[in-house]
Amino acid sequence: MNETLNSADKKLLLHLAREAVTAAVETGKVNVRQVTEAHLQATKGCFVTIKRQGALRGCIGNFSSEKPLYLLVQEMAASAATRDPRFYPMKEEDLADFELEISVISPLQKIETPEEVVVGRHGLYLEKNFSRGVLLPQVAVEQGWDRETFLGQTALKAGLKKEDWKEGADLYVFTAEVLAERR
Repeated sequence: MNETLNSADKKLLLHLAREAVTAAVETGKVNVRQVTEAHLQATKGCFVTIKRQGALRGCIGNFSSEKPLYLLVQEMAASAATRDPRFYPMKEEDLADFELEISVISPLQKIETPEEVVVGRHGLYLEKNFSRGVLLPQVAVEQGWDRETFLGQTALKAGLKKEDWKEGADLYVFTAEVLAERR
């Protein structure tokens, strides 16, 4: 990514995300906070990941947005807490113990061959027929996957067979600037 966020921007985005999660769980809505920091006005995609005790608890994002980054972060944080279909909506007792991670992502770039995927640098977006799957760059690193495993797991995430990335799938890569709470 060409522009990186400074430490104050990162801290503010994580704070806004935490506020959004808390408000969404406690009240069912988000009181959107407005900010004026220049870097946070950019229209970039992001994913917000919620973990509890190191385990995934929710992750939702958009690859692009017409909204400024700070607004998208708040929206995705609330959605990760309450709308990820893989998990029940967070409850107030869940608020006592969760960590946030925000991945500010680059635009998708279509690749011609799987060999272009660099584990640890790229996230993957796979499309085949009407199926789609995405995994963030840090997932392959956290799981200790090689390129082929990463591709296979992205196919599985899309609801396909593990080998379905090998033929007829469109592959895209992206990078992410990852902001994480350290608790």
